[in-house]
Amino acid sequence: MQSYQQIIKSQLYQEWRADHERIQSGRMFTHTNTDTERDKRIARARRNYNYFVSTYFPEVAKTDCARFQIDAANYILKNPNARAVFEWARGHAKSTHMGVFVPMWLMIQPKRQFSTMVLVGKSEESATRLLADLQAQLEFNTLFEADFGKQMKEGNWAEGEFTTQGDYHFTAIGRGQSPRGLKHNGHRPDYIVIDDLDDDEMVRNEQRVSKLTEWVLSALFGAMEAGRGRFIMVGNRIAKRSVLTNIIERPNVYHTRVNILDRNGNPSWPENYQPGEIAEMRQIMGERNFQKEYMNNPTTEGAIFRAKDIRFGHILPLKDYKQLICYTDPSFKNSATADYKATMLVGKTPDGHFHLIKAFADQTSVSTMINWHYQIMDYVAGRVPVMYYMEANFMQDLMLDEFRKVGDAVGNHVPIRGDNRKKPDKFARIEAMQPLFERGLVIFNEAEKDEPGVQVLIEQLLMFERGSRSHDDAPDALESAIWILSQRTRTNNTAFAYIPRTQRKF
Repeated sequence: MQSYQQIIKSQLYQEWRADHERIQSGRMFTHTNTDTERDKRIARARRNYNYFVSTYFPEVAKTDCARFQIDAANYILKNPNARAVFEWARGHAKSTHMGVFVPMWLMIQPKRQFSTMVLVGKSEESATRLLADLQAQLEFNTLFEADFGKQMKEGNWAEGEFTTQGDYHFTAIGRGQSPRGLKHNGHRPDYIVIDDLDDDEMVRNEQRVSKLTEWVLSALFGAMEAGRGRFIMVGNRIAKRSVLTNIIERPNVYHTRVNILDRNGNPSWPENYQPGEIAEMRQIMGERNFQKEYMNNPTTEGAIFRAKDIRFGHILPLKDYKQLICYTDPSFKNSATADYKATMLVGKTPDGHFHLIKAFADQTSVSTMINWHYQIMDYVAGRVPVMYYMEANFMQDLMLDEFRKVGDAVGNHVPIRGDNRKKPDKFARIEAMQPLFERGLVIFNEAEKDEPGVQVLIEQLLMFERGSRSHDDAPDALESAIWILSQRTRTNNTAFAYIPRTQRKF
């Protein structure tokens, strides 16, 4: 009966064989180049990382390298004692570049760049898998071999280490394993790559994070000869406190952060990802998961607002509400990283509850936002009065002109007015709603439960916490509507005011 390790190695071997076939089918080198052409190709590959990758790894690199991948490779080449953390979103080839392409690029430079490379994974299996990818390229890449000679000498990835003809030594270890004594022919590790060390389970335990950080900074970093060599970590930020974030905070660490979307809402790797497919993925996986995995922005679900306090129920006939407020928090940008536009229709019941009747929230155009108001007007159908408010800072001529143009076209104007309230700190205002949720005073319309605007509102409430870079425009619009309702329809049993969390008794 096979042991677990034998089964794992057998599975990895099958994957490795598949890599072998894929590499050989991707580009079989034919000896038709002249020596001059070969020399030109080698010279260009040594100085141009994108050319190197696209020329020697066409079966892997289906598109050109992104600018951030090229910059990272150049930084590593120019800094023999680099201490770097590349915090890149999932799917941005950080393991392939740092664990395969970059070390092979260093190997072809005129001056020797390293001797002993150590690949560190969250487990020995994951590290060995990366080592297998590297050996597959060194052993079966025919064009690389034709230009730079036969590579493999002895050892095998399945045993966790191998050596090339040029006396480059490669080793794989899992997190926490002892790296002490790692050396080859007197050479200590001088190129260490730590790949995706954090996982969801470990980051929940601060002691484990602290202990593993200590291992990275002491045993692993100490495996180099007095710190000589390149010490590189790659991963994405899956928690506010993780080994990755701890290493980033160390002095003199070079750090780049790459999200799937740049600050303008465009793909950071436009050669590989299209905006439409990113938007679809974002919608399917949900905002909180998207922020953690692809925007390096982890949030603690329920840090302020808990899922159990978000209640759904039946709403009243519209005529039974004491007051109805439609509040809009707009934004001027339509990009995927711009603020959300949010419109909330909220009513206050005679017994002091706040009912969210309709909710719209999206990163969309002004015309779509204006259309939300007409949907609400159609829904109310003139049966009861509704007061329409918008953030006063946005009540500028351009926005009003848009409302006016639409109103002229349909023959019906939205009676919108500016909210001139001098608002206190946004975090404090939104946090002040939490006791209302906890006491069951905020009810969401059961009939609207699956509507996109309601789902965006729920996600943003659950992601809401101080210091987060997550969007909070939908909760902001809800807070504003509730505040206006509280001021216009005061009751003895509902007070809406900011109370510091440390002073709360409920």
